[in-house]
Amino acid sequence: MRTALFIRERSAFMLNAAEELSETIEKEGIECSDIFSVHDPLPAADMILSMGGDGTLLSLLPIVRDSGIPILGVNYGRLGFLSSSAPMEVGRAIASGKFSIEKRSLIHVPGVSDRIYPYALNELAIHRIGAAMLGIEVSVDGAPLPTYWADGILVATSSGSTAYSLSVGGPIVFPGSRVLIISPIAPHNLNVRPIVLPDTSRISLKLHSRDSMVSLSLDNRQLAVPGSISVDVSLAGFTFNIVRISGGGFIKALTGKLFWGYDLRNNNA
Repeated sequence: MRTALFIRERSAFMLNAAEELSETIEKEGIECSDIFSVHDPLPAADMILSMGGDGTLLSLLPIVRDSGIPILGVNYGRLGFLSSSAPMEVGRAIASGKFSIEKRSLIHVPGVSDRIYPYALNELAIHRIGAAMLGIEVSVDGAPLPTYWADGILVATSSGSTAYSLSVGGPIVFPGSRVLIISPIAPHNLNVRPIVLPDTSRISLKLHSRDSMVSLSLDNRQLAVPGSISVDVSLAGFTFNIVRISGGGFIKALTGKLFWGYDLRNNNA
């Protein structure tokens, strides 16, 4: 097994942490061939260890692209739904084969710009820049939905259900669920709710804004686009492969990281 370590920034802290992790996994008989960052080419490796939080792991998508190389998120950040493994458990788990590979769906947004990689693991989000709210026409497989009047809109994958989508009131979805989620951001219509669709759906968005520009982001990559933009969203033709160490699990992550179900009445001490 040949691994490479990914760090988003070559800070003194992360370089030191990478050296320590490299030594730890090599003691388990696992080769570490390279330490690289966002400005480096993809190294030859059987597995990449992403060191940081979820944002660091998302930064790997434009580098890994459709190569299929599995990514293990090693948590040096805060929340960590994607990067959930502790540094001290990684080496032994890989050496013993106590891990699985989850094939996570991606969304594709073609023709947005040549300045941004047109795929996302978590979500596409469009948000107003100026003071005026947006009118957003949405159609699913050619069938129009009522126009959304809101600060913006996002289309999330099941992986992204615990990211931006969660913070705007979207549902929590198990990562293996084959769905897409449309959620308005601060809608002016009080009867508007998020909607869950099969991931085979083809979604079209057409914006109306009094402002000349709006903000469009794919995961943690952002750019300004015309306020009259139209975009199409569909499932990508390849997956992003995430390594999950045995003994974790989505429910454990929810209860531990979001304090889901936390209630003093459940404390028997």
